[in-house]
Amino acid sequence: MPPRRCTVYADSDYDDDDDDNLTSRIIRCLSCDENYEPDDAGTCKECYEEANETEEELKRQIQDLKSKVSFLTLSSPLDSPSTTDLVLLPSGDAFSPSIPAHKAVLVSRSPVFRAMLEHDMDESRSGTIKIADVSYDALRAFVNYLYTAEAFLDNQMACNLLVLAEKYQVKHLKAYCEKYLISKLNWEKAVVNFAFAHQHNANQLQDAALAVIMENMDNLTKNEDYIELVDSNPRLVVEIYEAYLGKQVNTAATHAIGTRDVGK
Repeated sequence: MPPRRCTVYADSDYDDDDDDNLTSRIIRCLSCDENYEPDDAGTCKECYEEANETEEELKRQIQDLKSKVSFLTLSSPLDSPSTTDLVLLPSGDAFSPSIPAHKAVLVSRSPVFRAMLEHDMDESRSGTIKIADVSYDALRAFVNYLYTAEAFLDNQMACNLLVLAEKYQVKHLKAYCEKYLISKLNWEKAVVNFAFAHQHNANQLQDAALAVIMENMDNLTKNEDYIELVDSNPRLVVEIYEAYLGKQVNTAATHAIGTRDVGK
């Protein structure tokens, strides 16, 4: 959405040399058609905030595009676009077909693959990389992302790809999955996403999930995922309460400062 614009109209009896006629000027937004006083400097608060939001969104889009271009840039060219030189195989499924790939792509996208393929390791000699604990669909989506920086996500696929991204240090994919999971975050998913994010070092998702949890502390003990977390990872439960108490202390301190300043 383009930013709204404001303009200035003047009454017919307005005289440029008469300061007393300044009050006869009408400031009107071309988008919302609202009128404003001259002291408002020709723009309304809504227009100003909307223009800033549009500018920030454009900046984010540009940054995302730059990041995507950087991710897709190869450190070395493909020897032949039509010929792959290795395959990836989900080792847990003996009936799954292998997924062809180019060594140059894997090396450019992942420092783990780079270390694996640029040294005399089994994967480099055999041309086959076995990936444990992954489904064929998730591995195929992972390889596709390495070529396109795109993926069709649902909650489960985003989690699967985030795990692979963390394992093979594909930061761009990890951020992509975190962004998706945060966009779908709600109270029902908050606790399980908090634990998942902690396990896989997804800091942005962890912070977002913790914020949702702290907004719903009155319902925390009724949450089934929380009850399971108490048994499976009590340390995380402690972290939740430490964060909540820290927030309460900060809120109380801010309130006390505000009250003191008002009393002066």
